[in-house]
Amino acid sequence: MIILVSPKNIEEAKEANAGGADIIDVKNPPEGSLGANFPWVIKETREVTPKDKLVSAAIGDVPFKPGTVTLAAYGAALSGADYVKVGLWGTRSYQEAVEVMKNVSKAVKSTGEDKIVVAAGYADAYRIGAVDPLVIPKVARDSGCDVAMLDTAVKDGKTLFDHLSIDLLKEFVEESHAYGLKVALAGSIKKEELPMLKQINCDIVGVRGAACTKGDRNEGTIQRDLVEELVKICRE
Repeated sequence: MIILVSPKNIEEAKEANAGGADIIDVKNPPEGSLGANFPWVIKETREVTPKDKLVSAAIGDVPFKPGTVTLAAYGAALSGADYVKVGLWGTRSYQEAVEVMKNVSKAVKSTGEDKIVVAAGYADAYRIGAVDPLVIPKVARDSGCDVAMLDTAVKDGKTLFDHLSIDLLKEFVEESHAYGLKVALAGSIKKEELPMLKQINCDIVGVRGAACTKGDRNEGTIQRDLVEELVKICRE
């Protein structure tokens, strides 16, 4: 299992790199769970990150506006993101989610066949009226994505495990793997929860709060020693 750490600026990106994070994920927490940052932050993050390491960019908790979302994803890829994540906030059904992600995949892959596209749903989708999280593997498969992901939409202290049982998460992983997809799981994951994700064969775990001072994704800042600790757990 590898670890994705989500800095909000270049200073945090440097700390995440120094701590050994596998994927540096450019994010803007004040704009939401998968809040989008600025293109120049993506570009600068790519410049300070080793070439053999992936840079990811979240493009937002998006509405059901396929054209708008596709253009944002294309811009993220052109800005240097190797790995583009889309939070399917405004999609209410499988069909809507596929329509968004199919166009995103087409646009992102046009900038480089090795680019990675992530369809991200929410474990607490019922709280925002988004597409059922357990449909995300099929959405990713049928729209040409590479990774099926789950996060939490509402950051109120509850974690991924407060909304989905370990058995359901295992089913999510197994179904995604059966489709040839990688799986990324996030959602206020705590360091003591990492072993459970390893046990169900999660490929990528996404963190921010656990890598920040005081465990606070909004007020805290990413520190290399905290990242090192998380990386060590993932490697054990």
